[in-house]
This record gives sequence, structure tokens and C-alpha cells, in this order.
Amino acid sequence: MFKGLGQMGDMAKMMKAAQEMQQKMAALQEEMHAMTVTGESGAGLVKATASCKGELKSLDIDPSIFSGDDKEVVEDLILAAIKDAQSKANDRAQEEMSKLTEGMGLPKDMKLPF
Repeated sequence: MFKGLGQMGDMAKMMKAAQEMQQKMAALQEEMHAMTVTGESGAGLVKATASCKGELKSLDIDPSIFSGDDKEVVEDLILAAIKDAQSKANDRAQEEMSKLTEGMGLPKDMKLPF
């Protein structure tokens, strides 16, 4: 007789869980602006720090790489460090998202939009 009420209760639980998930995702998005990773190239001669959202925050370049006509080498090292930082930022963001989804009982490999 009251089968519909059981489904409504389940729906309410799902809605509450979805809202909770949305709040946690919003909080994580904010945190990822503050979380940083550092990529490097040239055995640490060039270091790039980025937020976990992939935003470049700083570059640290060892002055020893500015000798001679190595402009292309320097540019390649800088690009490599930035790409490394962005890759690490992406990996860290996926790791943090996996923690969030697992904590909510969702599949670990579930992909959620950023």
C-alpha cells in the first residue's frame, strides 16, 4: 500500500547525498587552488610550481643555464618543467577526487567533471 513512500525516502536520501557530494566537490575545488606541485627539468635546474588546478604559480631557474647561446635549450627546459608541473597537478587533482568519491562510497575510478 505504501510502496511509493519507500521510494520517496530513497530518493530523498539520494538527493541529500548528491547535495553533500556537490558541497564536498566545491570545497575540494577551492582547496586545489591552494595545493601546489612542483615540476622540474634538467635535473632540477628549472622548477615550475603550479596549483593543482594547473595554474602556474612560480618558476625557479638556476642561473648556470644562461651561459652561451643555449636559448633553445633554456626554453625547452622551461617548457619541460611547466609540463611536468601541469602533469603532476592533474595527477594530484585526480588523486584528490578519487579520495572524495571513495569517501562517499562511489567507485574509485569514477570520473567527475572539473
